[in-house]
Amino acid sequence: MEQRLDTTGTRSLLASLDEYRIAVAEIATRARRSLSIYTTDLEPQIYDTDLFLEPVKRLVLARSHARLRVLISNPGRVSRDGNRFMMMARRLTSYIDLRNVAPEYRTNPCSFIVADDKAIAYRQQASKWEGIVEYDDVSIVKRYLAYFDEVWAGSLIQPEMRATAVDL
Repeated sequence: MEQRLDTTGTRSLLASLDEYRIAVAEIATRARRSLSIYTTDLEPQIYDTDLFLEPVKRLVLARSHARLRVLISNPGRVSRDGNRFMMMARRLTSYIDLRNVAPEYRTNPCSFIVADDKAIAYRQQASKWEGIVEYDDVSIVKRYLAYFDEVWAGSLIQPEMRATAVDL
């Protein structure tokens, strides 16, 4: 019996940094309520670009209820100097929360971004640019969002550390 892949027609394979960067920007543009980012080190090639920062700025400034949560799995590699995303997070603490991934979860080598509960860009290996983008498969998105929420809950920080998790 031939097994058919479950596709929705909105899934695309990504093979390069440029493709992934464009997909992440599109995910950010589609967000209406929230963005959840699981990243190794705030990946400046993706998250410190105008292509990403402009839609994020529009999201948080246009919607008072918008939230951006970021989990950093390798905080020791985060560049603190001149990172525009980090500077934005420090200015917009009511909208952007950063947390370091708890040590028991740091073995997961993936990287992903989820918009609301609808769209995801995902790389199985954060060290490579190959991945997928899915704009309309709620079951896949909810699975990764559930994992994100689990790690988020296990990676609590003190309120005074808000937006400066990488300083830990």
